[in-house]
Amino acid sequence: MAFNYTTQEQKKTVDQSMLLCCKFFISEGRNIATLDAIERAARSNLETVIVNKFHDRTYNRARYNLVSYVLHDCTGNAIYSPLQQTVVAMAEAAFNAINLEFHDGAHPRLGAVDDIVFHPLACASLDDAAWLAKSVAADIGNQFNVPVFLYAAAHPTGKQLDAIRRELGYYRPNSIGNQWAGWTMPDILPQTPDEGPIVVTRSRGISMIGAQSWVTLYNIPLLSTDVSAARRIARKVSARGGGLPTVQTLGIVCEDSTEIACMLLEPNRIGADRVQNLVEILAAQEGLDVEKGYYTDLSPEMIVEQYMNLISAKKSSP
Repeated sequence: MAFNYTTQEQKKTVDQSMLLCCKFFISEGRNIATLDAIERAARSNLETVIVNKFHDRTYNRARYNLVSYVLHDCTGNAIYSPLQQTVVAMAEAAFNAINLEFHDGAHPRLGAVDDIVFHPLACASLDDAAWLAKSVAADIGNQFNVPVFLYAAAHPTGKQLDAIRRELGYYRPNSIGNQWAGWTMPDILPQTPDEGPIVVTRSRGISMIGAQSWVTLYNIPLLSTDVSAARRIARKVSARGGGLPTVQTLGIVCEDSTEIACMLLEPNRIGADRVQNLVEILAAQEGLDVEKGYYTDLSPEMIVEQYMNLISAKKSSP
């Protein structure tokens, strides 16, 4: 992206209280060479920082948390963030290295680059995050011919991620063993995406891109391999199943157990402790034991602190 004089001048006085975080999910958690290639693409832009990452071999899925600043024009509208260039570079590396036709894993997925979500941090706004989500969606749809569905604040009506996924069959395992393997969806989508073609390239699949306030990811292990029981518990915990408001869940198979993977859409309202407690009650009714859950990411405050430390280290290094 070419910068005009004004943008170059603004970059000299970047407001580090205007930050955006990108959670970048890919359908790969086993191939180290692929993960390294995607991480190299992320590190190619010195103004973007990987603050943490998480990958799981059984899920065959990885997530990178990236942070950078956002610039505004004189009217307060977002006009530039280094995250745009970085995320598109990561997507290109992922599309070049991941082939969904040969992918399998315990976690559902629709795309090689499965989900990209932007969160405002510090003094940045949800409008800033939505602007960046829509910009990245246009880039990915146009440059890589990948259908992109927008969600939450990036969607014209605020449509939520789980609703779009449900319409596209995301939650239905397509392989024996309660997992996801290969590509079994129609090559022509049943609905028109927000960006990109209606025809799907099987190796790349579909990407979801959204913007929303901070979401906490919390997984609770069950000491059982009974995935049916895990899914019953997950359903009863979720808002959709009449459980806890603003909580979304999945019952997922692990190597020698199962997990309730939870997305807490409003963690300050419904936190991990309440989710943990309800899972323990429901598991006891199934005759199952539960381990203490774990977060797969950091808090917003920790993310900002990590970013500030890492960006300072970058600036001071020769």
